[in-house]
Order: sequence, then structure tokens, then C-alpha cells
Amino acid sequence: MKQSNKEPGDMDRRLPRVIRYLREWPRRHGRTVHDQVLRGVSYGVGSGAVSLLVIWYETRR
Repeated sequence: MKQSNKEPGDMDRRLPRVIRYLREWPRRHGRTVHDQVLRGVSYGVGSGAVSLLVIWYETRR
């Protein structure tokens, strides 16, 4: 099997930095990435519910 003499691709160099960034996230922000995603989802759901209530109220008026 031949080995390529090409330099590592951009993704090969970027992936370790992304992994390190995600591992250091809780120390910097006090919460895990999963907690942050759940927080964002809950804000999105709440915002959507309020928008639906406003639209419903406006159509009834």
C-alpha cells in the first residue's frame, strides 16, 4: 500500500484543536457543551412558544 507524501490536510490539523477546545469548555464556562446545547434548545423552544402565543393573540383580536 502506498503512503502519500502530501502534507496533512487542513482538517487533520484543525481536528485536534477543536477537540482540545471542547474539552477545555467546562473549565472556562462552568458548564459542559451538552449543558450549553440544552440551554440553547430550551431558549429556542421558549422563544417559539411566545411567538406562537403572540400570533394567536393577534389573530383573535
